[in-house]
Amino acid sequence: MPRVLALLTLLAAPLHAFRSPLAPRRALAPLRKFAPAKRFVAAVDAPPPPSPLAADVVSQRLVRTTALLVIPSLVVGALTFALFPTICRSMRGFLGVATLSVLSGDQGQFIQNFLAVIGILFSLLIGNTYAFCYNQQVQIYGALFQEVSVAKSLLEQATLVCQGRPSYSSVLDCVQSYVDRDLKRVDLPPAAVLSARPRDDPLEAIMWMTSVGTPSAIYDTVRDLRAARGERLGAMQRKLPPLHFGLLFLLGFLELCSFPLLSAGASMNFGPGVLVVEGAMFALMSGALMLTLGVVIQLWRPRGSAYSTDAALAIMIKGLEEELNARRKEIDAAGDLPPAKRYPS
Repeated sequence: MPRVLALLTLLAAPLHAFRSPLAPRRALAPLRKFAPAKRFVAAVDAPPPPSPLAADVVSQRLVRTTALLVIPSLVVGALTFALFPTICRSMRGFLGVATLSVLSGDQGQFIQNFLAVIGILFSLLIGNTYAFCYNQQVQIYGALFQEVSVAKSLLEQATLVCQGRPSYSSVLDCVQSYVDRDLKRVDLPPAAVLSARPRDDPLEAIMWMTSVGTPSAIYDTVRDLRAARGERLGAMQRKLPPLHFGLLFLLGFLELCSFPLLSAGASMNFGPGVLVVEGAMFALMSGALMLTLGVVIQLWRPRGSAYSTDAALAIMIKGLEEELNARRKEIDAAGDLPPAKRYPS
């Protein structure tokens, strides 16, 4: 019994590494009068985590993804290779020689049909899952490039309208606030970010500071930026539940279950030396299945993977922040302007 518990612990350890970073336990609690929206307001208003350099993001994501793909596959392969002879001998004692001889002959092609059906189901499900996750990544990249392009247009228009005015510095602060509190917050669920609007909307503040009586031309850019933001949040929202990947693991496990049955019967006719060769092939197949499932899961993860958009987003945000810093330096070089008046709301 202790050996069985230790084996189950080792098998569950690599699967635990594929958990979703945006699925905390408290998020599974039932909604009560939109209470989570109030909770996420404070999370959106909180300062974002420090942003590492783009080169560091690329290297960290590559090393992390490689470890999460290779290490579990090697562990599963080594365990299956070591336990394969023991499993076959246990089946021989449990099922009996007569049953195994019938299964190894497979005269009714029962095992062959079982493998064919499970293989088709597994291939169909994992192929569609891979295509869906890959297309979602493409949509995220397109939405990010669109949103950052519109944000740069907003910054350029705000510079043309407000340059030389006391409100220019406040407009730049609003753009920086939008970058920090919205564009960088990939650590929060997109649905919560969209539903829990910050108390002080920086885009609305920009419209108030650049409009006199009627909305200015910046209003159209802000509207386009909100639409691009909605596309980005919609693309980053996960569509597949964790149960979907649990079914993938179940189908993969069922596909592997028939091989020990065939090997246990074949070892009676050809000797125990066959188990070594078949065990090696079984270990390679188990590791390959684990690697394939790991690739699909890494594509499903919204962040923290070499397949995610963290590195590209860091580079785009870095360029936008460099433009903001350059415009602030121009304000400091031109001299201090009187601060903009703030009227009580």
